[in-house]
Order: sequence, then structure tokens, then C-alpha cells
Amino acid sequence: MKNVFTLFCCFIIGIIGCDLWAQTAKPGRPNIIFILADDLGYGDVGFNGQKLIKTPNIDKLAREGMIFNQFYAGTSVCAPSRASLLTGKHTGHTYIRGNKSVSPEGQQPIADSVLTVAEILQKSGYVTGAFGKWGLGPVGSEGDPNKQGFNQFYGYNCQSLAHRYYPNHLWENNKKIVLEGNKNLRYNKEYAPDLIQQKALHFVDAQDGKKPFFLFLPYILPHAELIVPEDSILQFYKGKFEEKPHKGDDYGANAKDGGYASQEIPRATFAAMVTRLDMYVGQVLDKLKEKGLDKNTLIIFTSDNGPHIEGGADPKFFNSSGGLRGVKRDLYEGGVREPFAARWPAVIKPGSKSDYIGAFWDILPTFSELAQVQAPHNIDGISFTDALKGKTTQKKHDYLYWEFHEQGGRQAVRQGNWKAVRLKAAGNPDALVELYDLSKDPSETTNLTPQFPEKAKELGQIMNKAHVSSALFPFGSLVTTE
Repeated sequence: MKNVFTLFCCFIIGIIGCDLWAQTAKPGRPNIIFILADDLGYGDVGFNGQKLIKTPNIDKLAREGMIFNQFYAGTSVCAPSRASLLTGKHTGHTYIRGNKSVSPEGQQPIADSVLTVAEILQKSGYVTGAFGKWGLGPVGSEGDPNKQGFNQFYGYNCQSLAHRYYPNHLWENNKKIVLEGNKNLRYNKEYAPDLIQQKALHFVDAQDGKKPFFLFLPYILPHAELIVPEDSILQFYKGKFEEKPHKGDDYGANAKDGGYASQEIPRATFAAMVTRLDMYVGQVLDKLKEKGLDKNTLIIFTSDNGPHIEGGADPKFFNSSGGLRGVKRDLYEGGVREPFAARWPAVIKPGSKSDYIGAFWDILPTFSELAQVQAPHNIDGISFTDALKGKTTQKKHDYLYWEFHEQGGRQAVRQGNWKAVRLKAAGNPDALVELYDLSKDPSETTNLTPQFPEKAKELGQIMNKAHVSSALFPFGSLVTTE
């Protein structure tokens, strides 16, 4: 009888154990990795039609997850776009609205009062790390990444210094890491993106699965300057394209910190830089699998704005904007619509696509929901968790809004399929509005304002309402620093 009772108890314990395992095996709060390329165009990746540059790992990430066809950056240059990403606000409301340098090194810092997605995740128990380019506040300032929610930071604090791929120094938290191989910009031995990638992989390697983590990877590739190590990746592209050499500011005794080097083979080099970025993505995917963390890790891949034309880059040759109008600094589609793919094996259906119309300010509420915490109420973003899960209940924006503080000021609004763009907008709320129907004219070739003046007027009024004046960033007064 005792043996029967023992077997019965073991049976009951086994059932309870299996039930507990089933509960714990369900996806809980996911790990989150946000990969942000620098100046990568909508059409620079294979999953958006790129033919000349190989991006197998990025394409695999997209194939194993969901492609978003209509996802937008915060705006068309680095600092304000990243500010929008981290704070959940569009550039009519963000604290940082332009590229504004401060001495001796860095950009205008985000204020202490601004709540970032990293702070939200960190306070909810996530281990947080950022590896790459910051550009939102000097070391030791209130905008220091360590004061904005990141346990660890390694990379460039200043986006102007991030022009150089062989810099004098990088930062590890508040410690200046002098790169002796690149001393005084006279030598170019230590390729900063490779050093940053090593630190990022070490961060993943240190995770044991006991706490969820948030890894922010604001890579600098393929931002100008055009330069890459002489390895197999570059060799793959050498001789494949007709080249026009670019004359720049070369490394040496008189080199400027923020210059761009000369490049004899700019097209091959740009292609190699994109493929090197792709290699980094593959290494992250491999590391997750090695650690057994890939199933419940959400990875998002995107870019901070449209493709650049500096440093010898040739976005027209590579169709970097994917047939869309405009490049970096434009508020036309090519300046702000980005490649965007999300992979989360435990949740996202492989090979899926979404037409959800979203933007960087949606990231904070989405990650907050996934972390099971309340997002702030005074933001512009909405969670697109339902879209990630393939649900038809996804909430939609009434409109998306962007502004750009250089070249006389620019504004843009998207509402449904309508897109409006206003140039020379600084101090001129009645400036002409261009109107486009993206469902029929995604390349914004035909201005429909003469045919639909009332719609153009309506969207112009939205622009005026969405822009809240900022004493720190007067509209249209900035000169670019990156």
C-alpha cells in the first residue's frame, strides 16, 4: 500500500511539475535588441530589393520574422531621430530637435526630466547596454548614456567624432579609451566598429537568462567616411564597379577629427561597409543561439535616416532610397522611410509582412508593453505589439509628423495615404504645402495641391499644431554637425 501511495504522490508531483514547466516555458518578458544602422537607405538591404550589395544575415532576420513596409525614422538626421526613438515623441515635441554640438566634445544633452525607454526598461529589471554612437549628451552631463538608462556604454559619445572610423579614442562608460593604434589620427590600425562589436558580443555573452536584457546597437556603419579594413569583405567587391575616386581629408598630422578620408574605390567600399554591418548582425544572431536566448529575444533592425551623399557616397548608383524620393535631410520618403524588420521566434510568424504605418516614437510604448510596465501618457507613440503578433486589432495613428531644423526648416505629415511636405517652414506657417498620394505615387513625383487644396490646407494646419516652439532649438536656425 505504501508503494502505491508513493507512486501516486510521484504521479501528482509529476503533473504539477509538468504544469509549472508549461507555465514557465511560455514566453514572458522578452529580451530586446534594437539594431540601428547609420544612414542606411530603405533600398540598401536585400529584403527591400538591393541587387548589388549582399546582406544575407539581415535578410535572414527579415525572412524569419516580419517586414514592415511603412515604418519611419524620427526625422532625417541623427540626433533628433535618436531622441525621438528613445523618448516616444515626434520632433515637434522632442527635447532634442537638431544636431547641436557642445564643447569640448559631444552634443546638446537630453535633460534629466526626459524619460527614455532605456530608463523604463532598466527600472523594470532589464539589464541595459548601448554600444555604438550616442550623440545625445557628453560624458558626465545629464545626457550621458549611463544617466539615461544604460548600465553599460561603449563607443563614440560624440557623433561628430564618429565621422572617423579610426578615431583617437572611444568611451567605456565614463572612461576614455585611447586607441594607441590610431594615435593623433596619424595611424589607422584599430577599426572602431570592430572594437564596438566585440564589446556588444561580450554583453550578450554575459547574460545568463535570469534577467531580461535590452541591447541598443546604434552602429555607425555605413555613415561616411567610406573606409573599411582590407579583408575578404572588401576584396569581394573590388573591381566589380566602375569607380570615381573621392578626395577627402586624409589621416595624418593635419587631419581633422570630423573629416572624411579620401577613397579610391568608394562604391566597393560602401558595399563592403554594408556587408560588414550585415556580418555584425549575423554574429549577434549566432551569439543568441549559442547562449540559448534566441527564441524569446525580439530583434528589430532599422536605420536612423535616409542615405547620405557625403564622403564620396553614391546612393543613386545603389538605388539606396529604393525608388523613393530624397535622401538624408529630406522629409520626402527617401529621407525618413526606413528598412524595418522584427524577429521574435516565440511570437512573430516567419515570413510575415505588415503595412502598419509607424515611426520611431512607437518604440517606447511598444517596449514598455512588452516589459509589462506603463508607458508615460505625454508621448506621441502608440504600441504596435498587436502588429508584431499579427493581430487585426492594432491601433492606428491619426497622423505622423516630422520636422527638420536645417536649410530653412522643413515639415512633413503623413495621414493615411496622404503625405504633405512644407519647405522653408521656419517662421512661415503659411508656406506652401506639397501634397502627395502615396498609394498611387510612393515616389512623390506629382504635387496634388492644385487638385486638392482643402486637403493640403488641412495637413498644413496639422503641421502648425504639431510643432511646439522650442527655445533650445529655434526652428530653422541650425547648421548640421554630422
